[in-house]
Amino acid sequence: MANTQAFCTSAKVNALAAITSAGDTFKAALYVTTATIDATTTAYSATNEVSGTGYTAGGATVTNGTAATSSSTTAYWTPSANISWTTVTIATAFDCVLIYNSTQTNRSLSSHTFGSQTVTAGNFTLTMPANAAATGLVRIA
Repeated sequence: MANTQAFCTSAKVNALAAITSAGDTFKAALYVTTATIDATTTAYSATNEVSGTGYTAGGATVTNGTAATSSSTTAYWTPSANISWTTVTIATAFDCVLIYNSTQTNRSLSSHTFGSQTVTAGNFTLTMPANAAATGLVRIA
């Protein structure tokens, strides 16, 4: 086998582990469809975050019981439970969640989009994918 140029898988896992430290608190904030949350977002901001009955600014706490790991050349991490808001009313359409580390100056981890939603006196749940190389919520391939 020939030598190849690569970002080593162990470094990928270390990078994810540093960002997803089990001792830190992670949050998930929802954003309206006109927000501009993307790869350039560096930290949580209340600008364009949804508001409504039962929704707390800053979002929901993310259950982080899963360590970053790898399979082959992909490092990955997924929260260990679904993210839910119960009995909320969010009248303005939203389509994005920002996952961020509130322990480390609200540093952003990832943003995820989904179809435009509104909720009226109901529950809203983001179902987490399987924690695997092909499906993990955050992956470095």
